Amino acid sequence: MELGFAISVFDIDGGTTAIAGELARAGAAADEAGATWLSLMDHYFQIEPTGLPTEPNMLEGYTTLGYLAAHTSTVKLGLLVTGVTYRHPGLLAKIVTTLDVLSGGRAGLGIGVAFFEREHRGLGVPFPPIGERFERLEETLQICAQMWDPHNNGPFAGKHYHLAETLCSPQPIHRPPVLVGGGGERKTLRLVAQYGDACNLITASPEDVAHKLDVLRRHCDAVGRDYDQIRKTIQPINPRPTPDTRDEFVRDMAAYAALGVHSAIVTPTSGSPARWIDGMAPAIPLLVDLG
Repeated sequence: MELGFAISVFDIDGGTTAIAGELARAGAAADEAGATWLSLMDHYFQIEPTGLPTEPNMLEGYTTLGYLAAHTSTVKLGLLVTGVTYRHPGLLAKIVTTLDVLSGGRAGLGIGVAFFEREHRGLGVPFPPIGERFERLEETLQICAQMWDPHNNGPFAGKHYHLAETLCSPQPIHRPPVLVGGGGERKTLRLVAQYGDACNLITASPEDVAHKLDVLRRHCDAVGRDYDQIRKTIQPINPRPTPDTRDEFVRDMAAYAALGVHSAIVTPTSGSPARWIDGMAPAIPLLVDLG
């Protein structure tokens, strides 16, 4: 099993002027630890229960990933997860491509339907009903696949999006793997089976993950997809791991590894994510031994 990090708290020790340096140190710590994934949330405002919208800082995700690309060399970079409502899909594909090129082929596309209505209303971004957001998510996945096909620069005509050209030049160095976030059994896991390279489940127990993976397997069977081609990632929250509970966390992950989970993604919770990542680093070789 692999370990990744998802930074979601930007209330950094030292205040706003300390954020850039701390993020650079966190990126270096993730590289040095041998982490396979470094990500951020994709929000305009901070979300509960991480914080209040009016209190801790929140950075724009892809701008920050571009900064981290310059301060890392091996760890893969992405958002966990991109809100489908925040960027037009053609622009999103171009943004992720740019990140991939500038990071030397280390970008991934994590994406989901978005949920935080307050930030949409606050900044004037349309927030359609959930059914429409799922329709837009599916079209976005189709558009990104077409834009990352160097042999198909033709138009795209969907219900919500119309592109005269899906031209994307340069192409990514490596086609960014697509991670669809969420555990919705009827729609989200179907989209994973049909379009995704990976899933991401927020989990409270191995039994919950086993059930979700069984649903995913059935969706794969229905669309003719090889279930084993899909990477399974989780965000453990019960309990949420910390450096102080590192050994217990590794023991807990054995049950998930037995289910075929490839990666656990954990969230630094202190004002110094670099120090927090350093504290979790000894868990990485122990997780690898789990298989």
